[in-house]
Amino acid sequence: METLHFLMQGFDVATRPTNLLVALFGAFVGTIVGLLPGLGPINGVALLLPLAFALGLPPETALILLAAVYLGCEYGGRISAILLNVPGDAAAVMTTLDGYPLARQGKAGIALSLSAVSSFTGSMIATCGVVLFAPILAKWAVAFGPAEYFVLMIFAIACLGGMVGDKPVKTLLSALIGLALATVGVDSTTGVYRFTFDSVSLSDGIQFVIVVIGFFSVSEILLMLENTHNGQKAVKASGRVLFNFKEYCFTFWTMIRSSVAGFVIGVLPGAGATIASAMTYMTEKRLAGDSGKFGDGDLRGVAAPESANNASACGSLIPMLTLGVPGSGTTAVMIGALTLYNITPGPLLFEQQPDVVWGLIASLFIGNIILLVMNIPLVGLFSRMLSVPNWVLVPAITVISMVGVYAVHSTTFDLVLMIALGVFGYILRKLDFPLSAVILGFVLGEMMEDNLRRALSISAGDLGILWGSPITLVLWALVALMLALPGIRWMRRRKQIKAGADATAA
Repeated sequence: METLHFLMQGFDVATRPTNLLVALFGAFVGTIVGLLPGLGPINGVALLLPLAFALGLPPETALILLAAVYLGCEYGGRISAILLNVPGDAAAVMTTLDGYPLARQGKAGIALSLSAVSSFTGSMIATCGVVLFAPILAKWAVAFGPAEYFVLMIFAIACLGGMVGDKPVKTLLSALIGLALATVGVDSTTGVYRFTFDSVSLSDGIQFVIVVIGFFSVSEILLMLENTHNGQKAVKASGRVLFNFKEYCFTFWTMIRSSVAGFVIGVLPGAGATIASAMTYMTEKRLAGDSGKFGDGDLRGVAAPESANNASACGSLIPMLTLGVPGSGTTAVMIGALTLYNITPGPLLFEQQPDVVWGLIASLFIGNIILLVMNIPLVGLFSRMLSVPNWVLVPAITVISMVGVYAVHSTTFDLVLMIALGVFGYILRKLDFPLSAVILGFVLGEMMEDNLRRALSISAGDLGILWGSPITLVLWALVALMLALPGIRWMRRRKQIKAGADATAA
């Protein structure tokens, strides 16, 4: 009852006219920022933070603005991922796997509307989780140290085989390419230059924006040029722009499972929406078995990552509010916002600043409703982007991609590197290598290395720390299970083929 009382107080704060206008503005700006490749929620929140402080907004209003931008970016990232195969941020990579094939089949409206409802479902379930379980889950999340995080990354890599079914070798090679790209630059521990080829521009490593736009956007541009014929339209959209009740029922339990899993993963500091969307996508593909069309336009392949990444975004607020530990890069920026207002996040925040905390939590409910109402009517407009001829669409994607990459360091070297990676990505796509595994390997690579270094530093070089806790043992068991599953599936399929052959012979 006490929690409900505080939540009602939070709604009293969040429903003030000023805060409602701020939430509406933040949701709109976040959606626009999210659909632009390379920006993402971190940049969106960072751009609005100085504005909030300069306008003299009170702390609860400033946090409501930043949270609305955060959620808006998560919503917006799916738009370019589905329509153009260009993910707005790392978490939207998984959405491209089935969202873009659906768009190419003329079902862009269905994919967009389903992703909006999936995002809404994930955010609402996770926000309820924040209200009910924040203190409990915060204590549990602290149990994850560097060793546990390293094994969690190993588990994520082991799960990659679930994304592509019959291509485990190509998937592994793609992930290794991503891991190799993540090692470029100065070693953060020893200061040694690795694979920079005496180039100062590579000393800071390859930025994620360059990798994702190069592999996805530039390679897609090359494929579109390959298929362009004198103004031919990219695709004909179907008449229906909203999913029907049957399709909703088909994806309902996928949304629920992925929302819960995404929320739990989001609570882990540093785990993030990328891991949440990848792991839930793989899980749903395994559950679907041979009946699924994952990778060719399965609706569950859109519902799972979208539910998970939005649930993870809300879940990442728990360690921020209760422990003062950023659950993601975006919440790290939001912690900076709190410090600007001389507010210290942590266990005492709920007691000392209840209006700020509960106003923020209540605004998540309101922000999600605003985003759903804002996005659904625009589905038809977004879908028409696919009817634009390729000779118009290709230059537009090229300009957006170049602006996104140039904004990182403002150097032409980044543009050249983007094109080189794009050509490499085009070759990989022609050879049927999954680019999603490359991106996930790249994203996980830096986190794996950092956590391994920290774990070995704590244990003075003793590798036993990697299996010295109950959590790591459970994770290693799951890794073994994931590695064994392809073999088990192969044996089962072989038995089925043999049984079918015997039945035919009889």
